[in-house]
Amino acid sequence: MSASEVLARHALSVEWAALPAGAQDAVRIFLLDTLGVGIAGARAPFAAQIGAVTQGWGNGGPAPVLGRAAILSAPQAAFINAYQIHAQEFDCVHEPAVVHPLATVLAALMADTARQPLPVTGAEFGAAMAAGVDIAATLGVAAKTGVKFFRPATAGIFGCVAAMARLRRLDVATTQSAFGHALAFASGTMQAHVEGKPGLPIQVAHAAQASLMAIDLALAGVPGTIGSIDGPFGYLTMFETESDLTPLLPMLGKDWRIAEVSHKPFPTGRAAHGAIVALQSLMRDHGVTAANLESLTYTAPPLIHRLVGRPLPVYPAALTANYARLCFAWLGAVVLTRGTVGLADFVPGRLSDPALHALGSRIRVVADANPDPAAFTPALAEAVLTDGRMVQARIDSQLGSPTTPLSREQHLRKFRACLEFAGATDLADPLIDAIDRLEHQTDMARLLRSAAGLPD
Repeated sequence: MSASEVLARHALSVEWAALPAGAQDAVRIFLLDTLGVGIAGARAPFAAQIGAVTQGWGNGGPAPVLGRAAILSAPQAAFINAYQIHAQEFDCVHEPAVVHPLATVLAALMADTARQPLPVTGAEFGAAMAAGVDIAATLGVAAKTGVKFFRPATAGIFGCVAAMARLRRLDVATTQSAFGHALAFASGTMQAHVEGKPGLPIQVAHAAQASLMAIDLALAGVPGTIGSIDGPFGYLTMFETESDLTPLLPMLGKDWRIAEVSHKPFPTGRAAHGAIVALQSLMRDHGVTAANLESLTYTAPPLIHRLVGRPLPVYPAALTANYARLCFAWLGAVVLTRGTVGLADFVPGRLSDPALHALGSRIRVVADANPDPAAFTPALAEAVLTDGRMVQARIDSQLGSPTTPLSREQHLRKFRACLEFAGATDLADPLIDAIDRLEHQTDMARLLRSAAGLPD
């Protein structure tokens, strides 16, 4: 069988009742988390402009838009919801895959659920989520070299197709055709990351939107390529420098990738999270402050240096929110001044604060010799203080990862903070209660409309 057939058969076979308890819990947790992040994303930089552009692409439709109390056509809604979910770097991530699976998968599923002729149950929706994450993350884990194309978008579109195929219970052939059309639409590079531009969430948005087109074309009987994954010009050949999918295929249905997804406790690039926690530890355990810090060095795997080791622009050069979220020098300065980083930190006044820029100039990220292109840990923070002391904090697991998960209290605190940022605190308790009882929901379209602030 081709890889596309194996992946299609697996996605279509997922049943909620057969998922292990840990996978079911992860579906509930990250559904709530992603909805919260998406609602907060309505106030992300450029969200207003993206929303206006998206609304100009058509006139209304059935699909809800998070944080806006609006409905659009399914492709439009998938685009804006995916943008909002990823725009503030607060959405969950599968670290080994270097994929943000739910930014694309949930946005596509929300849109497709809204256009189904019959109500979608919570169990069906949850199974589709798990299927989509499995496919997107498996493609990411198959990669053996560093990210050059933006994997949350390029692998994400295949996860979206898998999720919708499972939701609709399509046959294998139609799902394979949809994968083939997804290959035609797959795109996204790391250039926006280098420049600190909003192109990353736009690429995620395109993937979610295009996945609906891929499904629609397959449903219309338009044949897609069969070798979309492992063909000589398929996804893995064209988008990854080196990959090995073969040993992962027998693990489908055994290792549930949704249970491997990590929370993001801070609205920054995931690669900065270990450094933030290490700095918090230095402040708590060794008395490091903005006043007594001579220098801070975070020595970490090459991926960390590549993703968040960028230098601060020379003051007073402009610092954008997109750049700042991926710059530990600036993020570390924020932590030193107030102990953490939150959604409200990425505003013009903070981004242009000369004191933060001066403090950030004392902070750097250094790459170690770790050969794993997807490694986030181990890492070591070393602070040299003005009194001559040198203190250290080691990070072996990132907060929010499966090995160091957020507690339920921390998870719900983040969700409530997202809704507070969006001015939607009244939605918090009903959504928490509904998603805690996901498998008992009889109409997910109705629940998702309520999450968008729309009346029944």
